[in-house]
Amino acid sequence: MRILIVNPNTTGSMTARIGAAGRAAASPGTEVVATNPDMGPESIEGYYDEAFSVPGLLDEIRRGESLGFDGYVIACFDDTGLDAARTVAVGPVLGICEAAMHAATMLGGRFSVVTTLARSAPALESLARRYGVGDRCRVRASDVPVLALEDPASGAVRRVKEEIRRAVREDGAECIVLGCAGMADLAADLTRRLGLPVIDGVAAATRMVEALVGLGLRTSKVGGYAAPLPKAYAGELARFAPPLPPPAPEAAEAGRKMRG
Repeated sequence: MRILIVNPNTTGSMTARIGAAGRAAASPGTEVVATNPDMGPESIEGYYDEAFSVPGLLDEIRRGESLGFDGYVIACFDDTGLDAARTVAVGPVLGICEAAMHAATMLGGRFSVVTTLARSAPALESLARRYGVGDRCRVRASDVPVLALEDPASGAVRRVKEEIRRAVREDGAECIVLGCAGMADLAADLTRRLGLPVIDGVAAATRMVEALVGLGLRTSKVGGYAAPLPKAYAGELARFAPPLPPPAPEAAEAGRKMRG
């Protein structure tokens, strides 16, 4: 089984940490590859960054399809471009927010998401409602920029840990969800220190993709996740125009007979 983890931002050092978290969670025999686009924002902090990260993300999913990957993880806690990615991929595509929130509901009653900047909280609260867990979830911001998590001298990790402890104390949280892929390497240590589940979405999504692929399940192409309709795109987006789908086997055979 081969799983592609796509970090939708362009920071390679974060992608390396994300890949390590995914490989640590994967079963023996599962190949996990982590990648990021070469176009788009260096970090995703709000709706504007999210919008401009989607084209590069979809490029990586399309490349993964050409290389035969079985399933995908989108490693941004905004679940950036998740629905669009599902229209491109045949195998299952999971966002790390979706995976982590659902995992939290299986392990406790109330849970808190601790994310980076306060500007990210509205998007995560919207996702909690979409995933049906809004009444069990509180989103808290530690007020650290995403890329500060890459700098040990910034104090960002300390502030994240302080916010997590406040969530346990003030929210009555029974589980903690780490609200940024850049926090992936904190989960195991915090679980031991706090004595409750601290969930990293990269690990959770990797395992869930494994399970879906192992069950022989693929993304439905009936309805909203059907392949994009071929059409022209203008200007700078011309190269993102949906390609023609491959012909059905019977049509391809008929074409060969006609040419013969």
